Amino acid sequence: MPGAFNAATARLVERAGFPAVYISGAGLANATAGVPDIGLLTLSEVAQLAGYIADAVRIPALVDADTGFGGPQNVARAVQAFERAGLAGMHLEDQVFPKRCGHLAGKEIVSVDEMTAKIAAAVRARRDKDFLIVARTDTRAVEGFDAAVRRAQSYLKAGADAIFPEALESAKEFRQFARQVRAPLLANMTEFGRSPLLNARQLASMGYRLVIFPLTACRVSMRAAESCLRDLKRRGSQRAWLGRMQTREELYDLMDYDPRAEMWSSNR
Repeated sequence: MPGAFNAATARLVERAGFPAVYISGAGLANATAGVPDIGLLTLSEVAQLAGYIADAVRIPALVDADTGFGGPQNVARAVQAFERAGLAGMHLEDQVFPKRCGHLAGKEIVSVDEMTAKIAAAVRARRDKDFLIVARTDTRAVEGFDAAVRRAQSYLKAGADAIFPEALESAKEFRQFARQVRAPLLANMTEFGRSPLLNARQLASMGYRLVIFPLTACRVSMRAAESCLRDLKRRGSQRAWLGRMQTREELYDLMDYDPRAEMWSSNR
């Protein structure tokens, strides 16, 4: 599940043949608001932005709900907001608010009771039984691997559909976690973090059923845009970049837009 930071990127994910798309909280915060991933976007902002993405594609979209925007009642509202926006599921993490990127040092986690109460509230709040509730634990970096396993098992008992162990530090840990936590598992293959970059086939063979690449497209896009803008400033022309651009026709095709028609209508 590659990460999409806007609806156009989500269409590219779908067109590339992926079965689902991931909506990264960091991607929305960084690319849309220009702020760091520390929980600054509100529920209404995330629901609206994620809703644009979900509405633009036919494939399911899983959204990052960070710490749930508050306590159990806030988590319940988040589930309902995301269902209304057309999301297929969300993941909820056990960090203390304000959160930090899952691959940075200095994270803090809430008590098991607080997190299980949030999960239970999410389960009760959903109207669609197929709305996926993924429990993310950041415990590995705070209390160690064994504590992360225990947390995951508690979260499953509270009703989570799947588990997301954040920032495991080796292929051995990914394999061992899957052996000890018998549930659908999500692996995060973010770049420049604590986890090794394993491929989807490797992770599937270990037992992982969801693999996210949250900022891959965003990072590539940002580096390309930076290089282009520096060159444009130096040369005063974009001509050297035309062969590396998406053409007008390609953009229209991605948007299902025929400029010869009198009006645009989506078949999605």
